[in-house]
Amino acid sequence: MLAADRRELGAIFAGGAIGASLRTGLVEAAPTHTGHWPWLTFAVNIAGSLLLGYLVTRLQERLPITAYRRPLLGTGLCGALTTFSTFQLELLRLLDHGDDALALGYAAASLAAGIAGLALGTALVRRANLTW
Repeated sequence: MLAADRRELGAIFAGGAIGASLRTGLVEAAPTHTGHWPWLTFAVNIAGSLLLGYLVTRLQERLPITAYRRPLLGTGLCGALTTFSTFQLELLRLLDHGDDALALGYAAASLAAGIAGLALGTALVRRANLTW
């Protein structure tokens, strides 16, 4: 069994606390109502995908390798800021409310925009020309 690196776990915990606090503050400021597009979760997840693409690429390709930046920023901050569980819960609420088309659109748009955000974040670090 591998021993856990307490500093790495601490970095994940600290980043997660920051990301979760940001998300909680946003949700309290702008709650989603049943039967409506969950704009807050959509926007936060897309922004988090962009941030994750940027940070992971920058940390991997542009900065000296450290043991704690990626767990702090990638796993902790971005992992807690973006959340699959909220996305899934909102999809189920839309389906339970009978908004099948809205749920399908939300799922498709979230996946497409999340992948695009990740690609954009990576491209910003690499200064690549994006061709869609």
